[in-house]
Amino acid sequence: MDEDSQPIQPQDQSCWASLPDVCLRRVFWWLGDRDRSRAALVCRKWNQMMFSADLWRYRTITFSGRPSRVHASEFESALWYVKKFGRYLEHLEIKFLNPYNAILTKKFQVTMRGLLSCLGKSNNRLKSLSVQQLELDRLVWRNSIRSSFIKSLSFFLKKVGKHLDYLNLKGARLTVEQGCMVLNSLSYLRSESVVSQLNIEDYFSHHLAVYSSAQFTRTMATFHSLASLTLNYNCISDELLENLCENNAGTLWTMNIKCHIHDPHGQVIWGMSWAKLARHATNLKVNFFFERVMKYERLARILLQEIPIRSLSLRSCYFSDPDWSMRPTLTDLLPTFRHTLQKLTFEFNNNHESLDEELHLLVLSCRKLFYFKIWAFLDVRFVERILKSQEEGQCSLRTLKVWRTRRLPRPGSGSRTRRSRVPWESAARTRPVNPVVDGASHRLVTSVGHSLRFTPVLFPRATPGCGSAKSSRFWEETRRTSTWS
Repeated sequence: MDEDSQPIQPQDQSCWASLPDVCLRRVFWWLGDRDRSRAALVCRKWNQMMFSADLWRYRTITFSGRPSRVHASEFESALWYVKKFGRYLEHLEIKFLNPYNAILTKKFQVTMRGLLSCLGKSNNRLKSLSVQQLELDRLVWRNSIRSSFIKSLSFFLKKVGKHLDYLNLKGARLTVEQGCMVLNSLSYLRSESVVSQLNIEDYFSHHLAVYSSAQFTRTMATFHSLASLTLNYNCISDELLENLCENNAGTLWTMNIKCHIHDPHGQVIWGMSWAKLARHATNLKVNFFFERVMKYERLARILLQEIPIRSLSLRSCYFSDPDWSMRPTLTDLLPTFRHTLQKLTFEFNNNHESLDEELHLLVLSCRKLFYFKIWAFLDVRFVERILKSQEEGQCSLRTLKVWRTRRLPRPGSGSRTRRSRVPWESAARTRPVNPVVDGASHRLVTSVGHSLRFTPVLFPRATPGCGSAKSSRFWEETRRTSTWS
């Protein structure tokens, strides 16, 4: 080499080569599995980043319930993932979408057996597990398939139950014996379970009087650190409330209770049981969700004045009963909880009676109410009065959602469209109207817009989900454009 010649300089490396690990890890965090696998082939550093524990703490595994070439490899890919990165998992969610036949449920059961077995051997940090809406009481689940799956799940919970904090088995639809066997797995070789958040809504099959089962009461007595409990009202009994008071009074914050028309809910619960629980669990808040349980006599048996109710939802699914009236519930029952109610959701058919005044007085009496959503027949003046009351400081509402419709003129009548209450059956003949087009309402929304979120939801020409694609698109567009913040 000549003396005058210069040494050859290496080419400047890309800025990606010197990217700090924390930044590179963030880039990988935004990538999907396929892109991560490709990025891991770039260099050794990127390959090592592929196995960073932070990337694999959360995982949702979805299995399609219908045969398809697109989803043919999802069962194998789920097993591959667990074998490769299962030891890093902390939060796992598994979904099985509406199984089509027994062949797919068998394939799901075999895959889950391998997945849970591998995860039980390699993972010791799982904190959250969610397996929802399996509906194991359907005919597509043969008895042998159902039994094998329940055994695999129970065996897995025995291994991870000592450090599992959150368990969601909503919609499993098991018998009392099967359900208690799975829950007892959490306290295997221990006298108590460490789970703090338990969701067993629709966990048992319909029509089961779980409240009368001594086995269920003994099972729930093994939970000693519950902070949140979600279940159906057919599980509530004086014995359950006594167990919660003795074992979870210091930790229990939230109870979510669903009452469905098909579930038995005729049991008698003493008010002193609720009062004792509320006295010991001082931070307890109870949220009720009623599905087609609307009559005053039934609601009064359930909604005892000793219950610290924070949220209440009444849905009738458009069921029309000419002998039913909502007025006693609004005037006599719900004001009992005016000191604790914070959220109200109503959906009922009041075509045969006007409830504007009763609803307005209820909102004013509930001084802590900050969320109000209603689907009913209301006059636009009701919205104006609510907004004006909020502006004057008479109520604490921050979110108001209102559904309303009006009748179309008869063909050939030549008359103008008039405001009136319409039966639910005429929903397909209604057109969208904006409840705040009037000047007074618009001024009120403008003046309190910074403190109150008002969302009038508009009716399309057809019921959402049941009409044409054009109607569905209109529905989505309407929801996006009808929100004031």
